[in-house]
Amino acid sequence: MIDEHLARRLVAAQFPRWAHLPVVPVAIGGVDNRTFRLGDDLTVRMPSAAGYAAQVAKEQRWLPHLAPRLPLPVPVPVAVGRPGPGYPHPWSVLRWIDGETATAGRIDDMTAFARDVAAFLVALRGIDATGGPPPGPHNFHRGGDLAVYAEETDAAVERLHGRVDAGAARAVLADALTARWDGPPVWFHGDVAVGNLLVRDGRLAAVIDFGSSGVGDPACDAVLAWTLFTGPARAAYRAGLGVDDGTWARGRGWALWKALIVLADDPDDAGTRRVLDEVLADQAPT
Repeated sequence: MIDEHLARRLVAAQFPRWAHLPVVPVAIGGVDNRTFRLGDDLTVRMPSAAGYAAQVAKEQRWLPHLAPRLPLPVPVPVAVGRPGPGYPHPWSVLRWIDGETATAGRIDDMTAFARDVAAFLVALRGIDATGGPPPGPHNFHRGGDLAVYAEETDAAVERLHGRVDAGAARAVLADALTARWDGPPVWFHGDVAVGNLLVRDGRLAAVIDFGSSGVGDPACDAVLAWTLFTGPARAAYRAGLGVDDGTWARGRGWALWKALIVLADDPDDAGTRRVLDEVLADQAPT
């Protein structure tokens, strides 16, 4: 079990200079990683399974490169931990960033928030991608070809027979698969979700969790358009990203895939159902 007691033991054994600091679980610890606050200024981030462990070395290598080139704070590694008794994976100690995860009630102006997120992602895309990590198992193929999930998406449609508009879902997937990426690889975040966007005083304050990041097709970063934004905010997000119709279609496909596989496991998930309805109802690119 990954809990604060395990985190405290690992810190004490490997970083005795921090052994006196309290270790407290954060309010939203995440799925891929378990996160704990270490004292006032540090965070312990521990992969929850072997499939996420490769993200540690990636973040350790690339976050110091990205951080000074971005307009908002991102996590900065301070130390890397080794596997230890009761825990078989590498893990990280990073700088703590104050803020609350983004929810509609914490955001003063959703359209302005959409523009701010888009501006951050444009700045990220503008960083030299030479040598950056290409899509692969380390980030579950974000930034790569959505075709890798085509069969899984279609199977989810079958499992949800009678609960979703199968024709509409397959049309969205077909649009995404047809719109091929032929640009140069660029940096993308890979998991632009409300849990990875921090808010202070009603505004975007920081972007965290670069475990799914890499260099490739940035379409996956458009997913927030359907998971959080509607109406003018969605339009502002697309305009701010400056993406073409093909990239928007692929982003819509990524949003479709995730919503369908979640609903296939839990058809009564109301939040994910809302996302799927937004994806299917949104006007397809022309």
